[in-house]
Amino acid sequence: MLISILVNFVPIIIAIVLHEVAHGYAACWCGDNTAKQHKRLSLNPLRHIDVFGTLILPAILLLAKTGFIFGWARPVPVNYANLRHPKRDILLVASAGIITNLLLALVSALLLLLVPYVAHRLTQGIITLFLLNMIIFNVVLAVFNALPVPPLDGSKILLGWSDNPRIQKFLNSYRGGSVFIILIAFVIPVISRYFGYDFNPFGYYLIKTSKYLISLFI
Repeated sequence: MLISILVNFVPIIIAIVLHEVAHGYAACWCGDNTAKQHKRLSLNPLRHIDVFGTLILPAILLLAKTGFIFGWARPVPVNYANLRHPKRDILLVASAGIITNLLLALVSALLLLLVPYVAHRLTQGIITLFLLNMIIFNVVLAVFNALPVPPLDGSKILLGWSDNPRIQKFLNSYRGGSVFIILIAFVIPVISRYFGYDFNPFGYYLIKTSKYLISLFI
């Protein structure tokens, strides 16, 4: 049980927490200390955990054997008005989490090369599973957050530079974006299967894109 938690849940918590911390540090570097003031630059998972997105959802997806696992933490607060160069810095802040996840996947892939030098076979197997999950979870989280749907990072990367009021309203439509993600990820696939169709664009994008990127690391 302890080993299962170690190799399955610790990697996704690391991926999610460092994703959010990266946003906070990027914002600080660009002039906004809001995350620091709210003590969200900490590596303590308890400061970042969203009960549903960090714990319940990944567990449900793992137990349901959906073929992919993702989740999210409480977003790090950022006051974009404090950024020194808003149009440039919003891109840096938004992409920091995705870049961090891909770097974590790369580091994990490099560490995999050292596993054969571990003498104990059981320890070797545990480390291998842990690092493989680090690669998989970090890639999936990066691909998921690249979607151009609020509140995900991809929406700010694609449109954060715009001053258009309608676009800004779209970027701030967190509740609407979350509902859209739930619909396209869970509700629509279930309904389509009920009527005999296999329509799952979210799963297709997440699985196909993640598999391609993972193949580059492993």
